[in-house]
Amino acid sequence: MHKNRTVAAIAGLAMATLAAGQAFARPDTRTMTCSQAQTIVTQYNSIVLTTGQNTYARFVKGQGYCELGQVTARATAPTMDTKKCAVGYKCQDRLTSR
Repeated sequence: MHKNRTVAAIAGLAMATLAAGQAFARPDTRTMTCSQAQTIVTQYNSIVLTTGQNTYARFVKGQGYCELGQVTARATAPTMDTKKCAVGYKCQDRLTSR
């Protein structure tokens, strides 16, 4: 239950900041547990998350959130409790995924 409140708080803060028209920092997977990172991807369907000091990536819930001609590939990110947490999927071009 505690993790759901944390994810809800992160999501609420992000939405409030967007509504105010201000820029905000992307949620950082390194400050979440693996479960929290997975939940935020599931909750938003498609989201850009910070994954390192100078890196970020777009994670999606499934194929339906990719463009035509793209496929999903399992994607991992570092979290507080896991070096390579299976956060969700990344979209990539069908031709380069072979």
